[in-house]
Amino acid sequence: MLFEDILGQEYIKKHLTQSVDNNRISHAQLFVGPEGSGTLPMAIAYAQYILCSNSQGENNTGNASCNLKFKNFSHPDLHFAFPVTTSDKVKSRPVSNNYLEEWRKLLNDQPYGNLFDWYKLLGVDNKQGQIGVDEAIEIVKSLSLKSYEGGYKVMLIWMAEKMNTACANKLLKLIEEPPNKTIFILVAEDEEQIINTIKSRCQILNFPPLAENVIKQSLITNYALEDSVATKIAHQSSGNYNKACDLIYHDTEDLQFEEWFVFWIRSAFKAKGNKAAIHDLINWSEDIAKTGRETQKQFLLFCLNFFRQALLLNYNASSLVYMEPKTESFKLEKFAPFIHNANIIEITNEIQDAVYHIERNGSAKIILTDLSIKLTRLLHKKSN
Repeated sequence: MLFEDILGQEYIKKHLTQSVDNNRISHAQLFVGPEGSGTLPMAIAYAQYILCSNSQGENNTGNASCNLKFKNFSHPDLHFAFPVTTSDKVKSRPVSNNYLEEWRKLLNDQPYGNLFDWYKLLGVDNKQGQIGVDEAIEIVKSLSLKSYEGGYKVMLIWMAEKMNTACANKLLKLIEEPPNKTIFILVAEDEEQIINTIKSRCQILNFPPLAENVIKQSLITNYALEDSVATKIAHQSSGNYNKACDLIYHDTEDLQFEEWFVFWIRSAFKAKGNKAAIHDLINWSEDIAKTGRETQKQFLLFCLNFFRQALLLNYNASSLVYMEPKTESFKLEKFAPFIHNANIIEITNEIQDAVYHIERNGSAKIILTDLSIKLTRLLHKKSN
C-alpha cells in the first residue's frame, strides 16, 4: 500500500517514514482515530515501509518482491488480529486466522471500512465480536517463530479496544518486552476503552478526521463526481471517508436509521397522554430489538449524532451542521428548537447507557422501551 494512496494525514506520513529512516521505531504503537480517518491503511503502509526496507517516504523503493506481497496483504511477517465471533464457518473458539480470506477482501474493497462493515461481510452483524484469549495464544505462538525474511515481524491489531481483559492481560508482558525486531501496531477508534496497562506500553499517535477538501478531491478523482456533488458529500461525511463512499453508493445504513429515528421521534412527541402512541413506541422497540446488537448500537450512535446536530442548529452553529434529513416533511430546522440546554445532557446520557447495556447483552426490547418512555418526557422539557 502506497502512502500516496492514503488520503491526507501528511504530517503523520512524514513522522512515520522519518522514524524508520532514522532507525527510531517504537516497538509498540497505538494509532487512534475516528472511523474513516485512515488509521488502518496507514498502519499497513507503515508495516510495509518497515518490512520491505523502503525509503524516501514511499513504498516502492525497497525490496520489490516484498512490496509485491503487500498487494495481496499476504506478507508472511505481517500478522493480523481483529474482532471475530462464531459463524457458519467457525462454530467455536474463533481466531483471526480463520477469517483471513474475508479480511483480505475487506482490505481490498473497503480499507476505510468500519467494524459494522466487517461484521456484515462475515454475516454476523447479529453478534458482537471480540479479540479474546484464544487470539492472544495465537499471537504469542506466531511471534515466537523466527522472521520469514530474517528482518522485522509486525503484529497489527485492528480495533484493539475489542480486546477483552483476559486477552489484554496475556499480551501485557509481550507488548512490554517483545522479541527482538518485533513491532506491535494497535489500531483503535476509542482510546478510552483500552485498558491503561496496554496504553501505557504504547506510543500513541492521534489521527484527526480528514479535511473536507481532501475527501472532496478524492471523490472527484476516484468517482468522477461533479465538483458541487463532491463538495456536498464531503460536507455530509464529517471527515469520514468510509461514510462518503457509502453516500455515493447509497449503501449507508443512515437512510434506514433515519427512517427509524423519525418514526421514533414523532411517536415520542405524541405519546404524552396518548395510549396509541405508547403502543407505537413499544412496537417500534420490538422491531429494532429484532435486528442485530451491532445494528442497534450503530443506530443509537446515529441518534446521538442527530440530537447533537439539532442542538448545534438551535444555537446558531449552522456552519457545523452537515446532516441533511432525506425524509419529507421532517425538517431539522423545526426539530432543533426541542433540543436545548435543559435536555441534551440527559438525552445523551440515556442513549449512552442504552448502548452500554446492549453491549452487555441486556434485553434490547426492555432497554429500548425504557429509553423511548424517557425520551417522551425529555422532548417535552422546556428550555431554561
